[in-house]
Amino acid sequence: MKDGYDVALVDPVPRHVEAASVVCPAAVGDARDLSEPDGTFDVVQLLGPLYHLPDPADRQRALAEASRVAKPGGLVAAAAINRYASLFEHVTYAHLHTERIHNSVSKILETAVYDGSRGFTLSYFHRAEELVTELVASGLENVQVFGIEGPAWSLVKAAEQQPGEGPTDELIASAMDAARMAEPYPELLAASSHLLAVGTVPACPVRLP
Repeated sequence: MKDGYDVALVDPVPRHVEAASVVCPAAVGDARDLSEPDGTFDVVQLLGPLYHLPDPADRQRALAEASRVAKPGGLVAAAAINRYASLFEHVTYAHLHTERIHNSVSKILETAVYDGSRGFTLSYFHRAEELVTELVASGLENVQVFGIEGPAWSLVKAAEQQPGEGPTDELIASAMDAARMAEPYPELLAASSHLLAVGTVPACPVRLP
């Protein structure tokens, strides 16, 4: 907003909408059925729907709606939780080896879904190549996927769990550098906790007179 952009938020949780309304227009809604007209926005961000929709048909509907309300040539950016995020995270808590956590993480790795039975909500965990496939299937072009935290995020998180002052400035600086260095290498996407896919809405076809 303060940077000169007009922003509108849609969220299924009324409490979130109430809080967001202080800074931008916000409305209760569903990413699978947006009320906005076609071609309304320069950029559409899906920051939540893809990892809260375990049914692939629902994810495709959300992506199709995002593409619909974006202008031709506009961008759609979609966040996802990496399939292997829970594996790395629970190592940092030093309890992956316990039976309950081991079994829970093993099920996520096998099925890509967490059932929300304890601690976290119902969730879907993507592989990077799967995320690309879903965006392309929705009609988006020039799809790219980025690792948000980079391959060293779990080291920083592990340092946060230790008694004392936490991670040093040097460790954080190195982790940031690792994230930047990893960007050209798709195989390192699997080491990030979250992924961000960005695609372009096709431009309108030229209509001959």
